[in-house]
Amino acid sequence: MGNEQTKAGAAEAVRIVSRRMVQPQPEEEVVDIHLKPCELRLITIDYIQKGILLPKPPAGGECLVDTLAVSFARALAGRFYSLAGRLIVKHHADETISVVLRCTGEGAEFVHAVAPCVTVKDIVASVYTPSVVRDFYPFNHVLGADAAIKWLPVLAVQVTELDDGIFIGLSINHRIGDGTTFWAFFNAWSEISRGDGNSDDLHEISKPAPALRIQKWFVDDASPVPIHMPFSKLQDVARCFERPQVEECFFTFSAATIRKLKARANKEMVGKANNVTISSLQALLAHLWRAVSRARGNSHQGRRHLIPCSLDAGAAKAACHKVTSVTP
Repeated sequence: MGNEQTKAGAAEAVRIVSRRMVQPQPEEEVVDIHLKPCELRLITIDYIQKGILLPKPPAGGECLVDTLAVSFARALAGRFYSLAGRLIVKHHADETISVVLRCTGEGAEFVHAVAPCVTVKDIVASVYTPSVVRDFYPFNHVLGADAAIKWLPVLAVQVTELDDGIFIGLSINHRIGDGTTFWAFFNAWSEISRGDGNSDDLHEISKPAPALRIQKWFVDDASPVPIHMPFSKLQDVARCFERPQVEECFFTFSAATIRKLKARANKEMVGKANNVTISSLQALLAHLWRAVSRARGNSHQGRRHLIPCSLDAGAAKAACHKVTSVTP
């Protein structure tokens, strides 16, 4: 009962003011991008959702939102145009289906919300992420496949005005982009909003975005295109499930700390077989996993679960969107 009241209170703290579909300048050619095997499995998991907390700007309300919406549309143009597309399900005569990203430029959703009773301190002072923060994102508990099933945009943003700040929460379909693509778009949008890029061409921005992960081709030319999945409908691929109530928190590791972890890990490997070199990512994952194992009282015998981890490229130049298996 207590959890239900807390959830209801969090939802009431955030009020949606408006929704709009922001469209980039349309391109002449409509392109279908086929999903690769590694991307097909990502349609069964949630959208990537992360955001930034900023001080309250001098001008808020519709003036702020309209300005951000204009720069959002500019950021979608060019190399990020595919983020304004839609996932399409194709049905085949052999009772299989395939999924493609159709780059039609139909747009990304832009949501304006207010939470006048929530302060910056309410968010940053807590060790655990307050439940109200979940309502700062537009696509909670939405799976990648839902974009095709329910005709949802693959990218959405919610701008929430707080009592003394502003929270910008971005959601991206994990099939369309990984963490690198996510922050590349966010940074490009940020720079355009600050007025540093006076041109619609993102190549002229001081920090050009890297090429998107999604491609129009396969590495192996012999791969069949499109890839048929042995299902008659996409709903059979991704099923909803009951989600347990969990507490969430973030840990921050500085570049110096990660260097120390890596040095210590490699020192422990001196004289071991195969002369293995431990990377920054492996050292950090092992450190986290050993801490989790100690907290759970796990023995040193046997293998455990996978740990997903995301590293800030500025803190440690490691593979920042990998999932690695480690043994405590």
